[in-house]
Amino acid sequence: MTRKHILTLCVVAGLVIAMTLKLTSHAPVTAQSPATPDQALAQLKDGNLRYVRGVSMHPRQDQIRRTETVKNGQHPLATVVGCSDSREPLEIIFDQGVGDLFVVRVAGNVGGTDEVASIEYGTEHLSTPIVLVLGHTKCGAVTATVQKAAVEGSIPALINQIAPAVDQARAADPKATGDALVEKAIRANVHKTMADLFQKSQIVRHLVAEGKLKVVGGVYDLDSASIEWLGEHPDQAKFLAH
Repeated sequence: MTRKHILTLCVVAGLVIAMTLKLTSHAPVTAQSPATPDQALAQLKDGNLRYVRGVSMHPRQDQIRRTETVKNGQHPLATVVGCSDSREPLEIIFDQGVGDLFVVRVAGNVGGTDEVASIEYGTEHLSTPIVLVLGHTKCGAVTATVQKAAVEGSIPALINQIAPAVDQARAADPKATGDALVEKAIRANVHKTMADLFQKSQIVRHLVAEGKLKVVGGVYDLDSASIEWLGEHPDQAKFLAH
């Protein structure tokens, strides 16, 4: 191949790249609004899978998107209750952009009054079709509760919200200790927050009963970035009956 041919190929390749970038820059920035809770959940799962595989798209994170959400308001696809742990950046691990997630973050992903009120705003006023309660591996708040660590300030009040989940994990497997108990307690704590939400929020119960909302749980693995999807609460039918 002559030098002239090589230069010609380089020019053609450059033009192709430029045209691709131009087309991409004019691509729609608005996320497709999910019509059903299952579609919203699928979007979360797809986004997390992209992140796990290292092919995140980083959508809707530019000035156009910011302007759009200021002008037209926010229309998130999901309300996500996650831990405050800095290793669990929710928009990143689900490969979402500005205005895509209504996020409630609190240490231990607990479901106190403020958290439930925030969830109600996301589900009733912003019409998110899904609530995801997301715990994570090696959770410091759950670990401190399991170990009955000496804590000060307002932290004991937080620990008290997690303690029933730890007790439940111990009762389910009396032989579990150490890291094994912590991992079981993390899952139990996700279920407890889901139960607290159903028990404290008539709004959420009604939306779920009407099929407009789905409440699911999950545990995020800090190392692999994958999520163990726990599904709906096993006692959801009982909560809805009250």
